[in-house]
Amino acid sequence: MDIFKYDVYRGPNIGIYARANDSFVFIPNGFARSKAETLASYLKAEYLFTSVAGTRLIGIMMAANNHGILLPGTCSEYEVQYLKKSTGLNVGVLDIKHTALGNMIAVNDRGGVVSPKVPVESLREIQDVLGIEVIQKKIAGYHQAGVMVCANSVGGIIHPETDSDDIKAVSDVLKVKIEPATINGGVPYISSGILTNNKAVVVGGLTNGPEIMMLTRAFTE
Repeated sequence: MDIFKYDVYRGPNIGIYARANDSFVFIPNGFARSKAETLASYLKAEYLFTSVAGTRLIGIMMAANNHGILLPGTCSEYEVQYLKKSTGLNVGVLDIKHTALGNMIAVNDRGGVVSPKVPVESLREIQDVLGIEVIQKKIAGYHQAGVMVCANSVGGIIHPETDSDDIKAVSDVLKVKIEPATINGGVPYISSGILTNNKAVVVGGLTNGPEIMMLTRAFTE
């Protein structure tokens, strides 16, 4: 699986501003079209300009896989309908206190890890929209599971201080091997600096050689 380096808004935090599945790269409104085309070409997907809750923080606010998209209750009806019409995917609105769904939920096409801060009664909706089984778990002591894990259907990476039992639990639900890693020169909050689908991995420009080696190991079948 190819690994590319790419920066957004002159910084390496690509995972804050974008989200991807195999068909689409969701990119903030106003982003340069030429840069959007480059990013989409890396991931072999179509780019789609959008906002979530009126912000550019697509990666933080949206949870998505190839089955569906979850948006926070603060999003507009226009955003919901636009994404439904543009993608043809299940689009659900999770109206809970914590609106940064991308930070709270880590998913691939096989499973998901959800923050314990998400109400238990919301788990069924998450599973129905995204078509997966999920578990609730803190990662390395943090509630923000979506920040700590990034996976596709080939492999995944996790906060480097995660213990072996939790790595196994995450690996079991996502049904891929999971490797401890950092991004962008030592950042352990990995989803901030990575974007992936089942075709490629894109990381922030500060990601160094040893980290690329870790990513290569994690995302190789």
